[in-house]
Amino acid sequence: MKKLLLVAALALPSLAAAQPAADPAATLRDQAMRGDTLAWELVEGLTTEVGPRQAGTEAERRARDWAVRRLTELGFANVHVETFEMPVWMRGEERAEIISPFPQPLILTALGNSAATPAGGLEAEVIGFQSVDELRAAPDALVRGKIVFINHAMRPTQDGSGYGQFGAPRRAGPTLASRKGAAAIVVRSIGTDYHRNGHTGVQAFGEGARPIPAAALTIPDAEQLQRILSRAGDVPVRMRLTLTPRNIGRRQSGNVVAEVPGTDPSAGVIIIGGHLDSWDLGTGAIDNAAGVAITTAAAHRIMQAGRPRRTIRVVLFGAEEVGGGGGPTHFRVNSPAGNAVMVGESDFGADRVWRVEFNFAQGNAALADRIAALLAPLGITRGGDPANAGADLNEWVRAGTAAVDLNQDGTRYFDYHHTPDDTLDKIDPAQLRQNVAAWTAVLSVLANAPERIEGIAPTPRPAR
Repeated sequence: MKKLLLVAALALPSLAAAQPAADPAATLRDQAMRGDTLAWELVEGLTTEVGPRQAGTEAERRARDWAVRRLTELGFANVHVETFEMPVWMRGEERAEIISPFPQPLILTALGNSAATPAGGLEAEVIGFQSVDELRAAPDALVRGKIVFINHAMRPTQDGSGYGQFGAPRRAGPTLASRKGAAAIVVRSIGTDYHRNGHTGVQAFGEGARPIPAAALTIPDAEQLQRILSRAGDVPVRMRLTLTPRNIGRRQSGNVVAEVPGTDPSAGVIIIGGHLDSWDLGTGAIDNAAGVAITTAAAHRIMQAGRPRRTIRVVLFGAEEVGGGGGPTHFRVNSPAGNAVMVGESDFGADRVWRVEFNFAQGNAALADRIAALLAPLGITRGGDPANAGADLNEWVRAGTAAVDLNQDGTRYFDYHHTPDDTLDKIDPAQLRQNVAAWTAVLSVLANAPERIEGIAPTPRPAR
């Protein structure tokens, strides 16, 4: 019996040696899922110490200073700022009221680049439309001198696909109304909540359109205005609108850049990140302190595990909300080197990742399969559309760089998007950790993959 036990004991080391080694990427993934705290510390710090970070303002500058300090403290290399200038629009007073036939106040918020009303407000008849197409088809004489109202009902979707369709009144409505001679425009907020919070957002007046006052009504107020118009029948509905935004000239914005240096410069660079700026109404927690925190925390986990083969560059982009100045700046400054091999951005909140999409060349099919297999235990399925890398990194994808999209659940995202309700309490720490785990797995594989990483120029798809 003792002899048998001795033989068994001697056999144990060889049996242990025969066991497959743990996958380093899976180990890092699981560690992040169980215990990541850095992402929460970063999102809490940015939203608490800086708060709202409108592009081109002193607050955005303080956010860059905060990011440089934190990235340096965390041990990232080559921490620096890429600056650029941009025009800055600032909101002012915002009021609306129905004068007749049913007098009452309405709640709204100005859209980016809105013109101002006279100081005492603007009073005019309201004319309602159910879509941009309906406004486009209307005779100019019917619109001239009136306040245009576009009512539209966005519904929640997991992938946020409604944003492209229902964003048209905000993006195109002001220009179209102006060209038809409207005095002003108010649109139903692009959102899915029923709070009396307006959803702001950028719009730009196109060629042939003079700037006019432009605002987003809260969803309850938009529905109230629709009922007023329906109840009034042939009786004109008159509104007094007061908006006092102003343009303050050109100011400085910038990207904060940091790196995890790789061991093989010839293997290329992986670029990830989120945008540092936010709108001014909330503290920019889901849009996009979360993305800043998720990608930074994932890159930090790779750094802590030892130097990867490829350099990982984290870019915290400036001025995304007002048209994406930071993305084009980083592309212009860095693309001539031609060393970016993969890009990806986190910019859709902090709820769990549910789908992964790739923009890989056919020769990287096995690489995509390895990543998808690592993500499956996190409840992440594989999608069929090519990755587009988000607003700040899409130029790289259009140039043929490989990309990975980790699609977050957007079911509740547009309840808070661009509103005063975009605050820290909307972030679930457990779902935030799942995001970090997913990005950690992706980076671990890609940063150390022995094969060459190549992308393809994707077929364009509608904005989300």
